[in-house]
Amino acid sequence: MTLARRRVRFRLVTWPSADLPGRSPAGWIDERPWGQVRLIDQGDSFQVKRLEVLSGRRLSLQRHRYRSEHWHVVRGVATTTVGAAEVELGAAGSIDIAVGELHRLANHGGTDLVVVEVGRGTYLGDDDIERFADDFGMA
Repeated sequence: MTLARRRVRFRLVTWPSADLPGRSPAGWIDERPWGQVRLIDQGDSFQVKRLEVLSGRRLSLQRHRYRSEHWHVVRGVATTTVGAAEVELGAAGSIDIAVGELHRLANHGGTDLVVVEVGRGTYLGDDDIERFADDFGMA
């Protein structure tokens, strides 16, 4: 029996970010005082990010004027504040945040927290963030 070999060609696709305001190239990574954020994918009205929150750290208490978010916990235990409710989510847990809703993500566990964030809206730039409280002086 003879096995045939096939050649597979790959093409590198990059996002046209320079001419589109509020857009960044996929794969972009930003180190933050609370951990790291990586842009996975982005389109006209959505973006997908991987958030890694270090043990004992939390993001700012914030809201967005133009986008909603969906958080899905991949690893660790997240303490989420959405509106007046505080909810703890383990791996495979998720929560939705409406446009304009106050929210915060925290990691009170002993290991790093990994969350996939899907943002949807008419504008996805970080200057849409309105901070109310922040452990790192960003408010």
